[in-house]
Amino acid sequence: MRKMRRFKQALDQKTCEKILREAPRGVIAVAGDDAYPYAVPLNFYFDSEAETIYFHGAHEGHKIDAIKRQPKVSFCVMDEGALDESGWFYYVNSVIVFGQVHIVEDPEKSINITRETALKYYPDRESAEREVEKDGARALCLALQIDEMTGKRVHEK
Repeated sequence: MRKMRRFKQALDQKTCEKILREAPRGVIAVAGDDAYPYAVPLNFYFDSEAETIYFHGAHEGHKIDAIKRQPKVSFCVMDEGALDESGWFYYVNSVIVFGQVHIVEDPEKSINITRETALKYYPDRESAEREVEKDGARALCLALQIDEMTGKRVHEK
């Protein structure tokens, strides 16, 4: 992997993981049709112990076709940013992950991934569990095993 050019803006591993845990969504970039990049926003769940990012979605479509063809992807998230002392420009932290995606074949693991993802987004455990009961078995879960992760703090001005 390339070294970060602006290494003085690099974020440490702990900060990158915090952003991955807290960011509401990210954008996955895959090698799409006819060599066009295809990037799509996704909800996700980050498991720091497994160094894996999980997604769920439909069993077919552009993203799935692209992943089956070429499992190497990048995934980018950003925090909400914070105004600098002038109140005009933002500091924004971003994380970019490179890795390979595979389909989770184990139905029990898929249900657990769906549950963890729901717990991140639903207002309470009860509503998350209802959603898992209703749709959990139908979801296709994907696992992005992290090969490389970098983070950067940018001052927008």
